[in-house]
Amino acid sequence: MGAAAVHEGDTPRKRRAAALSIASNAALILLKLAAGAITGSVAIVTEAVHSGVDLIASVVAWFSVRKAGEPADETHRYGHEKIENLAAAIEGMLILVGSGIIVFESLRRLIRGGSVDHLGFGIAVVAFSAIANLVVSATIGRTARATASPALAGDAAHLRTDAYTSIAVLAGLALVQLTGAEWLDPLVALLVAGAIVTAGVRLLLGSSRVLVDEALPEEERAAIHAEVIAFSDRGVVGYHQLRTRRAGARRYVDLHLQFEVGTSLEQAHEIAHAIQDAIAARLSGADVLIHLEPADRVRPGTEWARVDEGVSGSSPTAG
Repeated sequence: MGAAAVHEGDTPRKRRAAALSIASNAALILLKLAAGAITGSVAIVTEAVHSGVDLIASVVAWFSVRKAGEPADETHRYGHEKIENLAAAIEGMLILVGSGIIVFESLRRLIRGGSVDHLGFGIAVVAFSAIANLVVSATIGRTARATASPALAGDAAHLRTDAYTSIAVLAGLALVQLTGAEWLDPLVALLVAGAIVTAGVRLLLGSSRVLVDEALPEEERAAIHAEVIAFSDRGVVGYHQLRTRRAGARRYVDLHLQFEVGTSLEQAHEIAHAIQDAIAARLSGADVLIHLEPADRVRPGTEWARVDEGVSGSSPTAG
């Protein structure tokens, strides 16, 4: 038995957010490359590289939200939602690649030295970039939260990181202009790379947990338990083999539900559907699968939860 909430209606909204990110990043790359060429600042060039990584990530996010919105088919019976998590993992790896490029170029400039000129133009470009990325990341972040999209959340994280690093670069360029210490330019770029690495690792780890089918958080499993025991007065005795996971914005729950001996199949079926609906309403339209069993058919040694033990009672093996 299964119950699923369909999220296809969110797909156009996700696409618009991803398209906004693509357009914003493309424009900022051109501006930063021009500013980097004019000023000779490695920090501005690394900002352009960072935006280039963000552009690739935005394109990945755009394609992933399109594919993730497609319904299940013969070769993907569970749907395509995990494509968003895969996209988020790819975005995390791209961030790390971009930071490696920044570190290399910054160290090369520190060793060999270099000069920066026309900093006024560079400062103006970087300041505009920071403001633009903060506005666009806030817009995409709202859409990511509203649609529970991992790909858009990753894209918003990229843009926020880009905005913060732009602010750091802006401060560095201002110090170079005030003090004439040109070594501050590559040093600031190295600090930027450190911030980027942190964001990339966090994004990569978060998406990896979903890709390996990590269980839902404890509070969500407790919510499932609470919804089951709410039906204890209708013949439900307990449950076992609770398994949970996520794929994109979708949650999946399956469990074996025990009924009092003598409960009719029709009655058990009706109650199971009610429990499915209750869990789905509690967990953002989760896809719930329930297997019906009489209470005396639990296999020896199986760990299971009785409804009369309450929410704080023993929990079944969960995954």
